[in-house]
Amino acid sequence: MMMQEQIREEAGGKVLFDAALAGVDGDWFDPAFWRDRGALQVQGGGRGGVAMIDTPTGACVLRHYHRGGLVARFSRDRYLWTGEAHTRSFAEFRLLAHCAGLKLPAPEPVAARFCRHGVFYTADLITRRIDDARTLAQCLADGRLDADLARETGALVARFHREGIWHADLNAHNVLVTSEALYLIDFDRGRLRAPAEAWRLANLARLRRSLVKLGAIERIADFQAAIWGPLVYGYERTLGA
Repeated sequence: MMMQEQIREEAGGKVLFDAALAGVDGDWFDPAFWRDRGALQVQGGGRGGVAMIDTPTGACVLRHYHRGGLVARFSRDRYLWTGEAHTRSFAEFRLLAHCAGLKLPAPEPVAARFCRHGVFYTADLITRRIDDARTLAQCLADGRLDADLARETGALVARFHREGIWHADLNAHNVLVTSEALYLIDFDRGRLRAPAEAWRLANLARLRRSLVKLGAIERIADFQAAIWGPLVYGYERTLGA
């Protein structure tokens, strides 16, 4: 069943949320709102601007969109306005809702917001929290990345690719591993694409570069045969299923 959207007008912007929820407004995107209620669990710094919050709908993750790279020196969290549907938060919310409709393992969207600032805007997103999870990068660092986990990772990516879902930043930090399932997270700038081998292979190559950058070749003897081969096998088997 596809999620039903609802949009609330706020001063200077709009809030998009799951119509099944009640009471969602601009306050939900302010960490201080949750802190005052004893519902702010963790607030991290860095580029992600992530806070763990306990909401009336359950445990969630609040993320303020921040720029990375050189452009962050000039504009830390403001993006050029090109229309409501193109805001980072609304686009990611809707892509995640699409994933949920397909029963793909990704965070479930709860609410998204943008605030206009002249020709720029800022954005925020709230998703349901995936508990008791480790990133694939952490698994590698802890010596837990083996052929079985590699195959599962390949199968995970293939499930999204099979539906034409392109992840803009497919790396080992954006694969979550729990005792029951694997998930892809952080779909900022992701989008639906027509089936094509070129973008699928480029997406996989990005994941491989991430693992190599994290020292997989040095940590794992014969990385190509022990890890990457099984990962590609799991990917191809699932993609063709």
